[in-house]
Amino acid sequence: MIHMSVQQKTRKRLGTYGILLLVLLFVAICTWLTNGQPYITDEGEQAAVMGATFQQIIMAPIAGFHDASEVIGFVFCLGGFLALVNATGALETGIHVLVKKLKGKEMILVWVLMFLFSVGGTTYGMGEETVGFYILLAATMTAAGMDPIVGAATVLLGAGSGVLGSTINPFATGAAVDAARSAGVEVNMGILYLEGVILWLGTYLISAFGVTRYAKHVIETKGSILTADQLDVCNKAYGNMEISDEEKLTGRQKACMIIFALTFVVMILGFIPWGDLNESIADGLAWTSIITGNALGSWWFDDAATWFMLMGIIIGVIGMPDRSKMATTIISGIGDMISVNVVIALARATAVLMAQTGLGSWMVQASVTALTQSGMPAALFGFLDYLLHIGLSFLVPSSSGLAALSAPIVSPIVSGLNWSVETSIMCNVAANGLVNLFTPTCGFIMGGLALARIPYETWLKWAAKLLVIIAVFVAIVLTVFMLVLS
Repeated sequence: MIHMSVQQKTRKRLGTYGILLLVLLFVAICTWLTNGQPYITDEGEQAAVMGATFQQIIMAPIAGFHDASEVIGFVFCLGGFLALVNATGALETGIHVLVKKLKGKEMILVWVLMFLFSVGGTTYGMGEETVGFYILLAATMTAAGMDPIVGAATVLLGAGSGVLGSTINPFATGAAVDAARSAGVEVNMGILYLEGVILWLGTYLISAFGVTRYAKHVIETKGSILTADQLDVCNKAYGNMEISDEEKLTGRQKACMIIFALTFVVMILGFIPWGDLNESIADGLAWTSIITGNALGSWWFDDAATWFMLMGIIIGVIGMPDRSKMATTIISGIGDMISVNVVIALARATAVLMAQTGLGSWMVQASVTALTQSGMPAALFGFLDYLLHIGLSFLVPSSSGLAALSAPIVSPIVSGLNWSVETSIMCNVAANGLVNLFTPTCGFIMGGLALARIPYETWLKWAAKLLVIIAVFVAIVLTVFMLVLS
């Protein structure tokens, strides 16, 4: 059991809900200050920022629920699925068995899992679909003598390092390249992939080293950045973490764990856009539409929700001692996800308000235009382009949304100056990936942390130094590429 090495005083904290509501209020104030500022819509029409009305502000959380309805439905079904798995005892016993087998090799598990998550990030922007892994890995790492932060960091920094260094991710580099080409600018994909791989692997190595260094500290000192009260909350949520040498999986539990693993593998395969990567693979997967009506590769969160609920019921039938309690178990699991989904909705509310008022579009267009017309040297431009997109990513956390707004403006000007369009695109992608490692407007971060019972401010405190190192590394790489290729 992890304990605090130094007794800490209980302090009142603002909390996740308070942080998100303050962010929403801040955005509303920004719309009042920029009321009437002109921008161009996606359809090419002239428009102006509108100050948020009282009605828009108080309706924003409800609009956030509506806008994130598919993700929220997925999380509810995930809750029912996990409750059914927990009712079989297979997951708890499986974690204990895994921890016993990996005794003394825990760091290898962290490195391998982070790399696998990073592959998902760089290839298809793995993000929202990682929510279910937070509590699973938080519980596993806690049982292994580490703490929940290690589990959450394995997921978030693992997938995030891949997204930051996106290579063939259609929602980041793909969207930016399409936007640049729509503006008549050609992009050298070889250079783009090279920059992406360097950023991906470099960020992965920095992240994995930082996580394992902290994990070793926790194991050796039995100390955690989480307070004793916070750890108690986590331990209650994760269940029994005491490991017995006699524990073994029964035949039914083994079957449940196989189905459990298969469920996540199929979900990941469902989200990978096979049609964008390899048309022949997509054609070969056409038969899988028998599951939800959509073939693997064209799934979205409603497909994943259906899949999880179906697999949960199968696991319940196989492994639950009392199958008559399946319905109440599902409802209980869904209830456990209410607070998580409120967080997701509040995070989405900010994005909805910015879209309704036009604030995000104006901020991107005004700042990008000012930067590209400044007449500065290429190396300085690359650095400032990166910093600018870090700021813009707080307003537009969506990688594809930021690319659609920014790339058509930046790419033609950068190309006309004979600077590296590829590096400019990676400034956009990497900046957005960096911000989505910690921004409170990112639903899967807030939802995943809430599921693992980790306060957002604690995550921010723990990750701060590591994020600064990553940010500096990325800035150096992008500045060098802009200087060399221009």
